[in-house]
Amino acid sequence: MSADTPAPEIRTRSQRLLAPLRRLIATWWFRQSPSRQDRLATLGPLISVLLFLAAIISAFWYLRNEEIERESESVKRDTEIAQQQIRLRLIENQEQLVRIAREVVTRQIDTHEFSAQAQAFARERPELTHVTWLSNRRERRSSVGAAGFQADRLMSANGNDPSMPMPNQSNAAAIAFEAAKDRRQPVYSPPFTDANGITVFQLHIPLIDRGGFVGVLIAEYTVEALLRYYVPSEVATRHTIAVLDARDQIVSSTVTPMPGQVLRRASLLHDVPLAPALNGLVLRGQGWRTSIGLINNALFWLVLALAGMTVWMLLGTWRHMRRRTQIQNALTLETNFRRAMENSMLTGMRAMDMDTRITYVNPAFCAMTGFSEADLVGRTPPYPFWPADRREENARLLQQELQGRSPSGGVEVKIARKDGSAFDARVYVSPLVDTKGKQTGWMTSMTNITEAKRVRDQLSASHERFTTVLEGLDAAVSVLSVQPPELLFANRSYRLWFGADPAGHALLAGGHLLGTTSRGGALDDSADEVDDYSGLPAEALTDVGSDPREVYVESLAMWFDVRARYLQWTDGRLAQMLIATDITMRRHAEAQAALQADKAQVTSRLMTMGEMASSVAHELNQPLTAITNYCNGMVSRVRADSIDKEALMAALTKTAKQAERAGQIIHRIRNFVKRSEPQRQPAHAADIVEDAVELAGIELRRRSVAIHTYVAQRLPQMMVDPILIEQVLMNLLKNAAEAIDNASLPTSRRHIELRVIPKHSAELGGQIEFSVTDMGPGLPDEVLARMYEAFFSTKADGLGIGLGLCRSIVESHQGRIKAENLYNGSLVVGCRFAFTIPVTITSEHLRSDPANGPAGSAQRTEPTTP
Repeated sequence: MSADTPAPEIRTRSQRLLAPLRRLIATWWFRQSPSRQDRLATLGPLISVLLFLAAIISAFWYLRNEEIERESESVKRDTEIAQQQIRLRLIENQEQLVRIAREVVTRQIDTHEFSAQAQAFARERPELTHVTWLSNRRERRSSVGAAGFQADRLMSANGNDPSMPMPNQSNAAAIAFEAAKDRRQPVYSPPFTDANGITVFQLHIPLIDRGGFVGVLIAEYTVEALLRYYVPSEVATRHTIAVLDARDQIVSSTVTPMPGQVLRRASLLHDVPLAPALNGLVLRGQGWRTSIGLINNALFWLVLALAGMTVWMLLGTWRHMRRRTQIQNALTLETNFRRAMENSMLTGMRAMDMDTRITYVNPAFCAMTGFSEADLVGRTPPYPFWPADRREENARLLQQELQGRSPSGGVEVKIARKDGSAFDARVYVSPLVDTKGKQTGWMTSMTNITEAKRVRDQLSASHERFTTVLEGLDAAVSVLSVQPPELLFANRSYRLWFGADPAGHALLAGGHLLGTTSRGGALDDSADEVDDYSGLPAEALTDVGSDPREVYVESLAMWFDVRARYLQWTDGRLAQMLIATDITMRRHAEAQAALQADKAQVTSRLMTMGEMASSVAHELNQPLTAITNYCNGMVSRVRADSIDKEALMAALTKTAKQAERAGQIIHRIRNFVKRSEPQRQPAHAADIVEDAVELAGIELRRRSVAIHTYVAQRLPQMMVDPILIEQVLMNLLKNAAEAIDNASLPTSRRHIELRVIPKHSAELGGQIEFSVTDMGPGLPDEVLARMYEAFFSTKADGLGIGLGLCRSIVESHQGRIKAENLYNGSLVVGCRFAFTIPVTITSEHLRSDPANGPAGSAQRTEPTTP
């Protein structure tokens, strides 16, 4: 664009270029909702004020950084000026001392002349404490003090002066002396404290004569004098100059603090070495900002306060507008919600003014009656939805409602639809009151109750049928509320047995209305009690009381099977329902069955003895034959008068033993087969096994079968009927002997093993296991599956009650019995019957098991020839 282009044309072109951008912004702006436009309009000034505040803070921060940078440069510059001044002075002094040292070495001057030159040199240099000439043996040749006079007391060799480089010491002077001797160059010593307590350092100029070290010239400087005389006054006025040692401790400073006052650490520091000494001393310049900073800057705080006030006002305005927007949105949502609720509710709503003119109906009202809103709004009684034959009655009910005499439960009326059909409705009328408390009309709500009436009638009929069914039950059904105990329902059977008294319910429940039933049927006295505040049990009651229990009612001499359950009654109260079924006949039948089982046990024992009759006869024949022989022998010897008294006594003793043996056999058989009531008593497994093996030994010897018994030691006592357990063992041993004998097995397989050991499992707890193992042919699979069935037997003359009776006896003692074949590969090599009796097992009992501890007692019975 050329310079000759007129200004109007430039403005026209710029407007033409910016027009699309303005249209884009305008389009975006008008697309926003009014509430969003309000928020953006509020956020614009807020953002502007925040940007302005940020710009002010940035400006102040920039000025502050500029000030700090200028002050830092000033401190650096003044520190370097002070360094340069001290450096020039030290170099100048070093050159003068080197010249004097050269004259000493070339013997141009002697000790007297050296003292004169040293005095002139020291008087012009107040930073020096003394100038000394030492020989290579550290002997003092001459020493001149700071005032320019001969100092005979300085650099004494008595070892008390720290400025004297004594041999075999490691003080600063000795270190510098050795370094000058070795390097043959001027050396500055580290700083140290002299005899007067002043921090000093030394310059050692070596004296070299024809390549040999002949001594040193020592010039001792005070750090405090260097700062006082050679730091320019204008520098000391602007900033503090200090000398620090290697430990960062201030040795000397141009500012001396008052006693007890602690100097504030400077914010600006600059460190340079104390050249050319390079002995660990550092020259530090310290400075502080001249301005107080942003904290006390009045202009800054004024701007910040005004900006904060503006931001606060804008935020308040934004919050107010947001609250107004929220209220508008809430009002809109509430209006939409009410409209949606009115349109979706199933209850018909109708509003009337004080003249009973309809002013509003909702869609549900129109849907119920079939009339549109235009047909109803503005109508006065009689309304078009009143049936023609009920107009007078509806008008009377309307006047009654308007006068406030309508019942609280509403009024049931007939409503006619536009198509002529009618339905039952319940109408509620309430006054309409405005915000000032003035009544402006009435609001009527109408509900279609046709279906509700039909359901109610059906429920009444169903309740009647259900009650009829419960009344016809032979079981007693009762429902008792928990708090307070009140009989809510009782059927005919309950009333027949217990009347209308809730005590019968409590009697059936065991006297505890809230107790839970235990496994045995009795209520658990430790059950949770009812919370007095909530009226509900402390634990869930969904399954409580579902286990049946049997209760005997002594007054009726009847047994009942009672099932209890908690439920919620129709009025919300917690109640307990009991169903008690008469089981008196069943209990009598069970008692008869128990008697028959006892008879079957005795019969089984008699059958066992009958089967063993020949064996018992043979067993008794042996002692009887022996008695006969002893008696005949004694008679013969008495007749021959060939027996003395001692021989006669021995023969009679043997005869008595044989008679006692026969009596024991008869006694054991009599105890085994006698009929008695089952009696649980403490018994030892070893005693039961001994009696059973003694009886079974008769049959085993007849069949030439050996028996091996093993009874673990320290077995606990059992609470059993010993005769019944002995019967089980006898049956198992006899069956094993018969299986071996019938199979005509060789002698190597004609033996039985009886083991009694303790066991323990997580499922069943402690047990004593009795096992009978034979080496017979085993049992077929079909026999294993059916051997416990009643009247099933593999013997031609068997009745099939032996193993079934054994199983009943074991299970009556809460034990288990099982049978299994023994295999060697796929070949059956024997059979094993085992049953368990529950006991309390301790670790000491388990140690009696041969797998866990010492062996128990073992007995072996060899087969005998019949």
